[in-house]
Amino acid sequence: MAKKTFLDFESPIAELDSKIEELRYVQTESAVDISSEIDQLAKKSLQLTKDIYSDLTPWQITKISRHPERPYTMDYINDIFTDFVEMHGDRHFADDLSIVGGLARFNGAACMVIGQQKGRDTKERTMRNFGMSKPEGYRKALRLMKTAEKFKLPVFTFVDTPGAYPGIDAEERSQSEAIGRNIFEMAQLEVPIITTIIGEGGSGGALAISVCDQLVMLQYAVYSVISPEGCASILWKTSEKAEDAADALGITAHRLKALGIVDKIVNEPVGGAHRDHKQMTAFLKRALVDAYRQVSDLKTSELLERRYDRLQSYGKFSDIKADAKSERAEKSDKSSLKSSQK
Repeated sequence: MAKKTFLDFESPIAELDSKIEELRYVQTESAVDISSEIDQLAKKSLQLTKDIYSDLTPWQITKISRHPERPYTMDYINDIFTDFVEMHGDRHFADDLSIVGGLARFNGAACMVIGQQKGRDTKERTMRNFGMSKPEGYRKALRLMKTAEKFKLPVFTFVDTPGAYPGIDAEERSQSEAIGRNIFEMAQLEVPIITTIIGEGGSGGALAISVCDQLVMLQYAVYSVISPEGCASILWKTSEKAEDAADALGITAHRLKALGIVDKIVNEPVGGAHRDHKQMTAFLKRALVDAYRQVSDLKTSELLERRYDRLQSYGKFSDIKADAKSERAEKSDKSSLKSSQK
Protein backbone atom coordinates (compact mmCIF):
# COMPACT_ATOMS: atom_id res chain seq x y z
CA MET A 1 0.00 0.00 0.00
CA ALA A 2 1.49 3.36 -1.06
CA LYS A 3 2.36 5.71 1.78
CA LYS A 4 0.12 8.78 1.96
CA THR A 5 1.61 12.27 1.80
CA PHE A 6 0.23 14.62 4.45
CA LEU A 7 0.46 18.41 4.41
CA ASP A 8 1.67 20.38 7.46
CA PHE A 9 -1.85 21.29 8.65
CA GLU A 10 -2.89 17.62 8.37
CA SER A 11 -0.48 16.41 11.10
CA PRO A 12 -3.33 15.38 13.52
CA ILE A 13 -4.81 13.24 10.71
CA ALA A 14 -1.37 11.77 9.96
CA GLU A 15 -0.94 10.71 13.62
CA LEU A 16 -4.31 8.97 13.69
CA ASP A 17 -3.67 7.20 10.37
CA SER A 18 -0.30 6.02 11.67
CA LYS A 19 -1.98 4.47 14.72
CA ILE A 20 -4.57 2.79 12.49
CA GLU A 21 -1.84 1.26 10.31
CA GLU A 22 0.00 0.00 13.40
CA LEU A 23 -3.16 -1.67 14.73
CA ARG A 24 -3.86 -3.26 11.34
CA TYR A 25 -0.34 -4.68 11.32
CA VAL A 26 -0.79 -6.05 14.85
CA GLN A 27 -4.11 -7.68 13.87
CA THR A 28 -2.52 -9.28 10.81
CA GLU A 29 0.41 -10.68 12.80
CA SER A 30 -1.58 -11.94 15.81
CA ALA A 31 -4.81 -13.75 16.56
CA VAL A 32 -6.21 -10.84 18.57
CA ASP A 33 -9.35 -9.23 17.09
CA ILE A 34 -9.04 -5.43 17.40
CA SER A 35 -11.24 -4.55 14.41
CA SER A 36 -13.66 -2.52 16.59
CA GLU A 37 -10.80 -0.30 17.84
CA ILE A 38 -9.62 0.17 14.25
CA ASP A 39 -13.14 1.13 13.12
CA GLN A 40 -13.46 3.67 15.94
CA LEU A 41 -10.15 5.29 15.03
CA ALA A 42 -11.10 5.31 11.33
CA LYS A 43 -14.36 7.15 12.14
CA LYS A 44 -12.44 9.58 14.32
CA SER A 45 -9.94 10.19 11.50
CA LEU A 46 -12.77 10.83 9.02
CA GLN A 47 -14.48 13.31 11.34
CA LEU A 48 -11.19 15.07 12.04
CA THR A 49 -10.54 15.37 8.30
CA LYS A 50 -14.01 16.87 7.77
CA ASP A 51 -13.43 19.36 10.59
CA ILE A 52 -10.04 20.50 9.27
CA TYR A 53 -11.23 20.76 5.66
CA SER A 54 -14.32 22.73 6.63
CA ASP A 55 -12.23 25.74 7.65
CA LEU A 56 -9.29 26.03 5.24
CA THR A 57 -7.41 29.23 4.47
CA PRO A 58 -6.60 30.22 0.86
CA TRP A 59 -2.94 29.32 1.50
CA GLN A 60 -3.89 25.84 2.74
CA ILE A 61 -6.08 25.36 -0.34
CA THR A 62 -3.10 26.39 -2.48
CA LYS A 63 -1.06 23.63 -0.85
CA ILE A 64 -3.81 21.09 -1.54
CA SER A 65 -3.97 22.18 -5.19
CA ARG A 66 -0.27 21.30 -5.47
CA HIS A 67 -0.53 17.96 -3.68
CA PRO A 68 1.68 15.43 -5.54
CA GLU A 69 -0.98 12.73 -5.32
CA ARG A 70 -3.82 14.73 -6.93
CA PRO A 71 -5.20 13.34 -10.21
CA TYR A 72 -3.48 14.93 -13.20
CA THR A 73 -4.76 15.57 -16.73
CA MET A 74 -3.84 12.11 -18.02
CA ASP A 75 -5.67 10.47 -15.10
CA TYR A 76 -8.88 12.28 -16.06
CA ILE A 77 -8.38 11.61 -19.77
CA ASN A 78 -7.95 7.88 -19.15
CA ASP A 79 -10.96 7.66 -16.81
CA ILE A 80 -13.46 10.06 -18.39
CA PHE A 81 -12.70 9.86 -22.12
CA THR A 82 -12.34 6.88 -24.45
CA ASP A 83 -10.37 6.15 -27.62
CA PHE A 84 -7.77 8.82 -26.78
CA VAL A 85 -5.13 9.30 -29.48
CA GLU A 86 -2.36 11.69 -28.46
CA MET A 87 -1.12 14.22 -31.01
CA HIS A 88 2.37 15.68 -30.85
CA GLY A 89 4.33 18.75 -31.94
CA ASP A 90 3.62 22.36 -32.84
CA ARG A 91 4.86 22.04 -36.47
CA HIS A 92 7.30 24.90 -35.77
CA PHE A 93 9.92 23.88 -33.23
CA ALA A 94 9.33 20.88 -30.96
CA ASP A 95 6.94 18.73 -28.96
CA ASP A 96 6.45 20.22 -25.49
CA LEU A 97 5.56 17.34 -23.17
CA SER A 98 4.15 19.61 -20.45
CA ILE A 99 1.01 19.88 -22.58
CA VAL A 100 -0.76 16.73 -23.72
CA GLY A 101 -3.64 16.60 -26.15
CA GLY A 102 -5.38 14.63 -28.80
CA LEU A 103 -8.59 13.24 -30.22
CA ALA A 104 -10.93 11.31 -27.94
CA ARG A 105 -14.56 10.47 -27.32
CA PHE A 106 -16.71 11.94 -24.56
CA ASN A 107 -19.85 9.88 -23.92
CA GLY A 108 -19.35 8.39 -27.39
CA ALA A 109 -19.03 11.73 -29.23
CA ALA A 110 -15.75 12.83 -30.81
CA CYS A 111 -13.89 15.72 -29.15
CA MET A 112 -10.47 17.26 -28.61
CA VAL A 113 -8.84 17.06 -25.17
CA ILE A 114 -5.92 19.27 -24.12
CA GLY A 115 -4.29 19.74 -20.73
CA GLN A 116 -1.18 20.46 -18.72
CA GLN A 117 0.57 17.46 -17.24
CA LYS A 118 2.89 17.45 -14.23
CA GLY A 119 5.00 14.42 -13.38
CA ARG A 120 4.61 11.79 -10.69
CA ASP A 121 8.32 11.14 -10.11
CA THR A 122 11.55 13.09 -10.60
CA LYS A 123 12.18 11.68 -14.08
CA GLU A 124 8.69 12.49 -15.38
CA ARG A 125 8.62 15.90 -13.70
CA THR A 126 11.85 16.83 -15.47
CA MET A 127 10.48 15.52 -18.78
CA ARG A 128 7.22 17.47 -18.30
CA ASN A 129 9.08 20.54 -17.02
CA PHE A 130 6.91 20.45 -13.88
CA GLY A 131 3.86 21.39 -15.95
CA MET A 132 5.39 24.71 -17.07
CA SER A 133 4.97 25.08 -20.82
CA LYS A 134 7.24 26.77 -23.34
CA PRO A 135 5.96 28.53 -26.49
CA GLU A 136 5.91 25.27 -28.45
CA GLY A 137 3.48 23.84 -25.88
CA TYR A 138 0.97 26.63 -26.40
CA ARG A 139 1.42 26.47 -30.17
CA LYS A 140 0.76 22.73 -30.04
CA ALA A 141 -2.41 23.39 -28.05
CA LEU A 142 -3.51 26.00 -30.60
CA ARG A 143 -2.82 23.61 -33.49
CA LEU A 144 -5.06 21.00 -31.84
CA MET A 145 -7.81 23.55 -31.21
CA LYS A 146 -7.71 24.65 -34.84
CA THR A 147 -7.97 20.99 -35.87
CA ALA A 148 -11.03 20.65 -33.63
CA GLU A 149 -12.56 23.75 -35.20
CA LYS A 150 -11.98 22.34 -38.70
CA PHE A 151 -13.91 19.18 -37.86
CA LYS A 152 -16.51 20.88 -35.61
CA LEU A 153 -15.39 19.08 -32.45
CA PRO A 154 -15.86 20.46 -28.92
CA VAL A 155 -12.69 21.21 -26.96
CA PHE A 156 -12.09 20.15 -23.34
CA THR A 157 -9.09 21.71 -21.61
CA PHE A 158 -7.59 20.88 -18.21
CA VAL A 159 -5.52 23.50 -16.39
CA ASP A 160 -2.82 22.51 -13.89
CA THR A 161 0.32 24.66 -14.02
CA PRO A 162 2.32 26.97 -11.75
CA GLY A 163 2.63 29.24 -14.79
CA ALA A 164 4.36 29.51 -18.14
CA TYR A 165 8.06 28.63 -18.15
CA PRO A 166 10.09 31.84 -17.52
CA GLY A 167 13.40 30.64 -18.98
CA ILE A 168 15.56 32.51 -21.49
CA ASP A 169 14.95 29.93 -24.25
CA ALA A 170 11.17 30.40 -23.86
CA GLU A 171 11.53 34.17 -24.11
CA GLU A 172 13.76 33.79 -27.19
CA ARG A 173 10.93 31.91 -28.90
CA SER A 174 8.30 34.55 -27.95
CA GLN A 175 6.58 33.14 -24.90
CA SER A 176 4.30 36.17 -24.45
CA GLU A 177 3.29 36.14 -28.14
CA ALA A 178 2.36 32.45 -27.94
CA ILE A 179 0.16 33.02 -24.88
CA GLY A 180 -1.43 36.16 -26.36
CA ARG A 181 -2.07 34.39 -29.67
CA ASN A 182 -3.84 31.53 -27.89
CA ILE A 183 -6.10 33.90 -25.96
CA PHE A 184 -6.91 35.80 -29.17
CA GLU A 185 -7.64 32.67 -31.20
CA MET A 186 -9.62 30.90 -28.48
CA ALA A 187 -11.90 33.92 -28.16
CA GLN A 188 -12.89 33.35 -31.80
CA LEU A 189 -12.87 29.54 -31.95
CA GLU A 190 -16.14 28.41 -33.53
CA VAL A 191 -16.67 25.35 -31.35
CA PRO A 192 -17.65 24.94 -27.67
CA ILE A 193 -14.78 25.12 -25.16
CA ILE A 194 -15.11 23.66 -21.65
CA THR A 195 -12.22 24.34 -19.27
CA THR A 196 -11.57 22.66 -15.92
CA ILE A 197 -9.13 23.96 -13.31
CA ILE A 198 -7.98 20.70 -11.71
CA GLY A 199 -5.07 21.97 -9.59
CA GLU A 200 -3.04 25.13 -9.97
CA GLY A 201 -4.23 27.69 -12.47
CA GLY A 202 -1.26 29.99 -12.52
CA SER A 203 -0.73 33.19 -14.49
CA GLY A 204 -0.64 33.38 -18.31
CA GLY A 205 0.28 29.71 -18.41
CA ALA A 206 -3.29 28.94 -17.34
CA LEU A 207 -4.96 31.69 -19.37
CA ALA A 208 -3.45 30.36 -22.59
CA ILE A 209 -5.77 27.34 -22.56
CA SER A 210 -8.67 28.62 -20.45
CA VAL A 211 -10.63 31.06 -22.63
CA CYS A 212 -13.90 29.15 -22.67
CA ASP A 213 -17.69 28.99 -22.69
CA GLN A 214 -17.97 27.08 -19.41
CA LEU A 215 -15.35 27.22 -16.64
CA VAL A 216 -15.46 24.36 -14.16
CA MET A 217 -13.24 24.40 -11.08
CA LEU A 218 -12.47 21.76 -8.51
CA GLN A 219 -13.23 22.66 -4.89
CA TYR A 220 -9.59 22.78 -3.77
CA ALA A 221 -8.05 24.15 -6.95
CA VAL A 222 -6.72 27.72 -7.33
CA TYR A 223 -6.82 30.17 -10.25
CA SER A 224 -4.85 33.40 -10.25
CA VAL A 225 -2.92 35.95 -12.32
CA ILE A 226 0.21 35.09 -10.32
CA SER A 227 1.29 32.57 -7.69
CA PRO A 228 1.10 33.72 -4.05
CA GLU A 229 4.91 33.42 -3.81
CA GLY A 230 5.38 35.55 -6.91
CA CYS A 231 2.94 38.16 -5.65
CA ALA A 232 4.66 38.29 -2.24
CA SER A 233 8.08 38.63 -3.85
CA ILE A 234 6.89 41.66 -5.83
CA LEU A 235 4.91 43.40 -3.06
CA TRP A 236 6.95 42.55 0.04
CA LYS A 237 10.27 41.50 -1.54
CA THR A 238 10.02 38.10 0.15
CA SER A 239 8.13 34.89 -0.65
CA GLU A 240 7.59 34.32 3.09
CA LYS A 241 4.53 36.57 2.81
CA ALA A 242 2.88 34.11 0.40
CA GLU A 243 0.13 33.33 2.91
CA ASP A 244 -0.87 37.02 3.07
CA ALA A 245 -0.77 37.21 -0.73
CA ALA A 246 -3.03 34.16 -1.07
CA ASP A 247 -5.60 35.82 1.23
CA ALA A 248 -5.53 39.04 -0.80
CA LEU A 249 -5.56 37.53 -4.30
CA GLY A 250 -8.94 35.81 -4.09
CA ILE A 251 -7.72 32.59 -5.73
CA THR A 252 -10.15 30.02 -4.32
CA ALA A 253 -13.06 28.44 -6.17
CA HIS A 254 -15.82 29.94 -4.00
CA ARG A 255 -14.33 33.43 -4.20
CA LEU A 256 -14.06 33.20 -8.00
CA LYS A 257 -17.60 31.83 -8.27
CA ALA A 258 -18.86 34.86 -6.33
CA LEU A 259 -16.99 37.14 -8.76
CA GLY A 260 -18.60 35.44 -11.76
CA ILE A 261 -15.35 33.98 -13.12
CA VAL A 262 -16.22 30.33 -12.44
CA ASP A 263 -19.47 28.74 -13.65
CA LYS A 264 -19.47 25.58 -11.56
CA ILE A 265 -17.54 24.26 -8.56
CA VAL A 266 -17.05 20.50 -8.38
CA ASN A 267 -16.94 19.16 -4.83
CA GLU A 268 -14.01 16.93 -3.97
CA PRO A 269 -14.04 13.79 -1.79
CA VAL A 270 -13.39 14.27 1.94
CA GLY A 271 -9.73 15.21 2.31
CA GLY A 272 -9.31 16.31 -1.32
CA ALA A 273 -9.19 14.71 -4.77
CA HIS A 274 -5.95 12.88 -3.93
CA ARG A 275 -7.75 10.77 -1.34
CA ASP A 276 -10.12 9.12 -3.82
CA HIS A 277 -9.32 9.40 -7.54
CA LYS A 278 -12.25 7.22 -8.59
CA GLN A 279 -14.87 9.28 -6.75
CA MET A 280 -13.30 12.55 -7.97
CA THR A 281 -13.49 11.31 -11.56
CA ALA A 282 -17.18 10.45 -11.15
CA PHE A 283 -17.94 13.91 -9.73
CA LEU A 284 -16.04 15.67 -12.53
CA LYS A 285 -17.57 13.61 -15.34
CA ARG A 286 -21.05 14.52 -14.13
CA ALA A 287 -20.09 18.21 -14.07
CA LEU A 288 -18.57 18.07 -17.57
CA VAL A 289 -21.70 16.43 -18.98
CA ASP A 290 -23.79 19.24 -17.52
CA ALA A 291 -21.38 21.98 -18.70
CA TYR A 292 -21.27 20.62 -22.25
CA ARG A 293 -25.05 20.26 -22.40
CA GLN A 294 -25.43 23.99 -21.72
CA VAL A 295 -23.41 25.05 -24.79
CA SER A 296 -23.63 22.12 -27.20
CA ASP A 297 -26.82 23.30 -28.94
CA LEU A 298 -25.88 26.97 -29.32
CA LYS A 299 -25.42 28.40 -32.80
CA THR A 300 -21.90 29.59 -33.64
CA SER A 301 -22.95 33.25 -33.57
CA GLU A 302 -24.56 32.80 -30.13
CA LEU A 303 -21.52 30.94 -28.84
CA LEU A 304 -19.09 33.66 -29.92
CA GLU A 305 -21.32 36.46 -28.62
CA ARG A 306 -21.66 34.80 -25.23
CA ARG A 307 -17.92 34.19 -25.05
CA TYR A 308 -17.17 37.82 -25.95
CA ASP A 309 -19.63 39.11 -23.35
CA ARG A 310 -18.07 36.79 -20.80
CA LEU A 311 -14.57 38.16 -21.45
CA GLN A 312 -15.80 41.75 -21.39
CA SER A 313 -17.51 41.22 -18.03
CA TYR A 314 -14.26 40.35 -16.23
CA GLY A 315 -13.20 43.16 -13.92
CA LYS A 316 -16.52 45.00 -13.99
CA PHE A 317 -17.84 46.31 -10.71
CA SER A 318 -20.57 48.60 -9.44
CA ASP A 319 -19.81 51.36 -6.93
CA ILE A 320 -23.06 51.67 -4.95
CA LYS A 321 -22.17 55.06 -3.44
CA ALA A 322 -21.19 56.47 -6.81
CA ASP A 323 -24.39 55.11 -8.38
CA ALA A 324 -26.52 56.72 -5.66
CA LYS A 325 -24.69 60.03 -6.03
CA SER A 326 -25.16 59.94 -9.81
CA GLU A 327 -28.88 59.18 -9.36
CA ARG A 328 -29.33 62.14 -6.98
CA ALA A 329 -27.48 64.44 -9.40
CA GLU A 330 -29.71 63.28 -12.25
CA LYS A 331 -32.88 63.98 -10.23
CA SER A 332 -31.54 67.41 -9.29
CA ASP A 333 -30.83 68.22 -12.97
CA LYS A 334 -34.36 67.20 -13.93
CA SER A 335 -35.85 69.39 -11.17
CA SER A 336 -33.77 72.38 -12.29
CA LEU A 337 -34.86 71.84 -15.89
CA LYS A 338 -38.56 71.79 -14.92
CA SER A 339 -38.14 74.96 -12.85
CA SER A 340 -36.48 76.82 -15.72
CA GLN A 341 -39.26 75.71 -18.09
CA LYS A 342 -41.87 77.16 -15.74
